[in-house]
Amino acid sequence: MVLGAGIAALGLVSPNIARADFPDRPIRLIVPYGAGGQTDIVSRLLAEAMSQRLGQQLLVDNRPGAASNIAAEMTARAPADGYTIMVGSTGPLGGVNAALYKNPGYDWQTDFAPIGLFCTTPNVLLINTAEIPVKTLPEFIEFVKARPNQLNFASSGIGASTHLSMELLLERAGLKMVHVPYRQSTQGMADLLAGRVQARTLGLPEAEPIKGDRRVRALAVTSPGRSPNWPDVQAVAETLPGFIGVNEFGLAAPARTPPEIIARFNKAMNEALESPTLLAGFQRVGAETAKPNSPEDFSAYLRSGGAVWTGLIQRLGLSAE
Repeated sequence: MVLGAGIAALGLVSPNIARADFPDRPIRLIVPYGAGGQTDIVSRLLAEAMSQRLGQQLLVDNRPGAASNIAAEMTARAPADGYTIMVGSTGPLGGVNAALYKNPGYDWQTDFAPIGLFCTTPNVLLINTAEIPVKTLPEFIEFVKARPNQLNFASSGIGASTHLSMELLLERAGLKMVHVPYRQSTQGMADLLAGRVQARTLGLPEAEPIKGDRRVRALAVTSPGRSPNWPDVQAVAETLPGFIGVNEFGLAAPARTPPEIIARFNKAMNEALESPTLLAGFQRVGAETAKPNSPEDFSAYLRSGGAVWTGLIQRLGLSAE
C-alpha cells in the first residue's frame, strides 16, 4: 500500500516536474503577417532574444491573411502545452477583428491567454511623389480633399493597423480615398513605389529601407510626437491635434495553457526587454520597446486600444468577409 501510494503521488506531481523543465524542445511562434513586414521584423528580433533566455529556439512561422485571423485561429486550435504561441495585437486579441468579421474563427475573449506586450511602432504616411506632388501633410489634405474617391491607399489588409490608422486620418481630415487591401504588406509597398497606389501608412520598421527613395515621400508619423528615427517628419498630431495610431505587438498562447508556462514566457520576455541588444535592435528599426509588463497589463491594454478601433469601425460601417 505504501509503495502504491508513493507511485500514485509520483504520478500526480510528474506533470508539474515536466513543466518546471519547460521548454525541452523548440517553440513555434506564429506571426500573422508575411516575411519582411514590420510584424515579422520585430517578431524575429524578440524571438532571438527570448530564445537565449528560454534555452530553446522560437521558430517563426509566418501565417498571413485575413487581418491575422488565420494565425489567430491556428493558435486557438493548437495544443495548450506552451509549444505554440503567437504575436498578436488589438486585431485578434482586442475585439477589432470580431467587429469586422461575422465569423473570425475564434472567440477573442476566451480562446487566448495573453503573455505580454513587447513593443509598439508608429506608422508613417507615405505618398508616391509622381502621383501626389505635395511636400507636407496640410498640402496632402488639400490635394486629396479636392479629389474625393479619386485616389487610393494601400494597407496590409482590412482591419490591420495600417488600414485603420489611415481611415482615422481620413476621418479626422474629412477626406475620401479608396482602400486597396493586400494580403502581404510588401506587395502594397511595391505597388506604391510603382505608382499603382498613391498612398499608404506603413510601420516604421518596414519603412526604414526606403528612406531617401525619391519615388516616395514621408509626410507624417502617427505617434503623438516625432520619431527619433525620422526627426524631419512631422507627427500627424501637429496638424490634427490629439491624433495617435500606433501598432502594438505582444505575445499570446492558446487558452488553458498552464499558468506556470505563461509566467515562464512572461519572465523571458521581460528579461529580453531589458537586453541592450534587443533595445538597440528595436531602436534601429524605429520600434519603441515596451516596459516590463504582466499578462494582466497586456490584457487591459488590448481592451483599451480595441475599444478605440472598434468605435472607428462602427462609425465608418466597415466590414470584412
